[in-house]
Amino acid sequence: MASKNRDSVLRLRRLIARMRGKRIGVLGDVMLDRYLWGTASRLSPEAAVPVVEFVQQSECLGGAGNVAANLAALGARVEAFGVVGSDEAGRALQKCLRGVGIADGGVAADGRRLTTVKTRIIARHQQVVRVDHERREPLRTETEERLLRALFAALKHFNALVLSDYDKGLITDALADRVLSAAHRLKVPVFVKPKTSRLYAYRGARAIVCNAKEAEFFVTRTLGDEKSVAEAGRALLAHFRCSAVVITRGEKGMNVVEESTAGQLHIPATSSEVTYARVGQAGLGREFTGRQVFDVTGAGDTVLSVLSLAVAAGAEVREAAVLANAAAGVVVGKLGTASVSARELSAALGEAE
Repeated sequence: MASKNRDSVLRLRRLIARMRGKRIGVLGDVMLDRYLWGTASRLSPEAAVPVVEFVQQSECLGGAGNVAANLAALGARVEAFGVVGSDEAGRALQKCLRGVGIADGGVAADGRRLTTVKTRIIARHQQVVRVDHERREPLRTETEERLLRALFAALKHFNALVLSDYDKGLITDALADRVLSAAHRLKVPVFVKPKTSRLYAYRGARAIVCNAKEAEFFVTRTLGDEKSVAEAGRALLAHFRCSAVVITRGEKGMNVVEESTAGQLHIPATSSEVTYARVGQAGLGREFTGRQVFDVTGAGDTVLSVLSLAVAAGAEVREAAVLANAAAGVVVGKLGTASVSARELSAALGEAE
């Protein structure tokens, strides 16, 4: 058994090496995640809320931008496609894209839109409150056509395309249908993180990735055990007419259901502890169990990114899901929106030996 596990780890590490240089497109709702960091030692006399004394501000990519950042961190050549406003936040977002080596020529600025910004106030490593600036109306026709022209011109060069839908108005049924049809003609696999407002828009995707809560909404019933999860996966395969469904379940790991395979694969959550000091370091001893979770922000983005990139590098969906599960385990050990590097991911696999 130990030999089999070692062989599996070696195979996954070779897969990580093959992921570098793959060309991946990311279409979706790009956002700016803004963090206001401070300290809090007293309550406001005006209300029962903490007074946060500002220390510093930081910014990073959120939404579809975080998916793109995860791909870039693993060595992929990434192009982002989305829409921002002609505002300060939009310029900051594009600067963040360029800062991590993501091509932003497909990110269109529209003076009539507002760049989506999620501002989190953090005190003593705890999120105090989040303030969202956003609009959800559909794109103007001319903006949508400009976006699609850029995407279709680049699509033939991609090893995979990721659709990251956060329900901010960019991805509609009609747009998704056009994109998936074009990708199908060019034999470019499409990986989708859907939103609950659309059930049929992503037909023909290579894989759909959703969390348990979203899956429950789609199938209109509670997922209480492995049997119900498997049944939900089969129902979603039929609904989306896709090749695979990956359901992420937090501390219960994830489940993979494929059209071509009977049953399902359950992948347990990683069991070794990850702290800031240990990320990317040598494996912990077997006496350590459980996981110290700092923040689940963006864990779903990490799963979507690693799954799509691994399949683009030649992995089967089930093998790619094992790698994605390990990557998510690293990311939840970090505070805030985060990504995982190839070195960190390889080290996480070592911890599972």
